[in-house]
Amino acid sequence: MTENKYQPKYPQRVRNELRFRTLNVLSTEQISTGFQRIIFGGSDLEGFQSQGFDDHIKLFFPKVGSAFTPPEITEEGIVWQDNIQPPSRDYTPIFDQQHHQLIIDFYLHENGVASDWAAQARPGDKLTIGGPRGSLVVPPDYAWQLYVCDESGMPALRRRLEELKNLASPVQVTALINIKDEAYKDYLSHLSGFNLQWVIGDDRKKMTDYLKTLNVPPQDYFIWITGEGKTVSALSQLFENDAIDSQLLRAVAYWHNK
Repeated sequence: MTENKYQPKYPQRVRNELRFRTLNVLSTEQISTGFQRIIFGGSDLEGFQSQGFDDHIKLFFPKVGSAFTPPEITEEGIVWQDNIQPPSRDYTPIFDQQHHQLIIDFYLHENGVASDWAAQARPGDKLTIGGPRGSLVVPPDYAWQLYVCDESGMPALRRRLEELKNLASPVQVTALINIKDEAYKDYLSHLSGFNLQWVIGDDRKKMTDYLKTLNVPPQDYFIWITGEGKTVSALSQLFENDAIDSQLLRAVAYWHNK
């Protein structure tokens, strides 16, 4: 009899056609402490796709009162009118295909280009986005899953957990979340059945110590680490060894502390 050998499930990358879209703000709502939800619509959403839970799109923020012309996509690349490129930030898209709407949850913080815009946005305002250029499609049914993030990664984590809660067979999910304010827990309070561990304040050692207590199984696992660049680098090193398949470890800096 031939022994069945375990075949790992690997995330798959898919490419999307790059498009720039100008969307209309349909509604705004502070859905929890620290997070402002803005729903966008418009005909430019035609053909929009986002297959990966941690996809990112680029949002452009021209100066208040100034007109913004999206760039052209040519065979030579992206061409900006008058060589002017406004400030931009990357955000996790949540696409409601049924209602043909795009949802973005903004983490509100001081002195942020995107955060300031989101706090003042009103229905009828416009915003130009680009992407996602591609998606990393991560299978949902790994038996053991670990997610590590701070506030910047919470929208992607929320999107992922909302996908996982609908699985026919349960999976073991642990999330380690570093937040500045305990009130931010509200953003994930509607999600049950997951092991959510919280670290309040800037305490990388506490995060490291907790991760060291975890036993990653020899197979059927997935690890996702995001947040500030140096923190991501330090925490991901805990899993960069011969026992961990590098294709099942995704470590991405969502921002950098200057």
